[in-house]
Amino acid sequence: MKAILDGFGVDGETSDHALELDAILQAWRRRVQKRELGEMALRELNLPLDLPKLDVMIAIWAPSNEFGATGADETMVATIASRLGIDPSRASRLVSELITEGYAARAVSQQDARRTIVTLTARGNAVVTAVRTIKFLILGSFLADWSEEEIATFTPLLKRFSLWADEVDKTAPERFRAEIASLRAGLDEGQD
Repeated sequence: MKAILDGFGVDGETSDHALELDAILQAWRRRVQKRELGEMALRELNLPLDLPKLDVMIAIWAPSNEFGATGADETMVATIASRLGIDPSRASRLVSELITEGYAARAVSQQDARRTIVTLTARGNAVVTAVRTIKFLILGSFLADWSEEEIATFTPLLKRFSLWADEVDKTAPERFRAEIASLRAGLDEGQD
């Protein structure tokens, strides 16, 4: 891989860092996809919920640090679908199940009486609070061994690094048009 990147003008040291970061991210992605922390929290709290329903409850609760919600925002099914990046029909089905199970409720919008919003019941709020508390107890315990300087360095760098994913689909195809064309040509040659 380093030789290919070198052929495109990426220096060896940058390639080494990119390969190391990719390995870390791939391992992290596999762990995150298992959703071990969420599963553990639901199990330890003895809650008869699955992770998709928990995700919907958190999207209704809408923590500002995750969704940018202001607290005055009203949550509709379309809002939940958008926040979670899921199909509106799936969001609607999950919301209906949560309502049936007593974790959520439908209400009339205070901003527009023609709209129906979704809120958490007291039971739903208690679940979200408990699960998020477990998450932050564990994360806080892990970070307790970090110095202020390490956290102050890591957090903005992680935020900065995570932004590349927001831009990659918009900028990469144009920025690397020649390189992508070269790689495509190599694929075409390989089909002969």
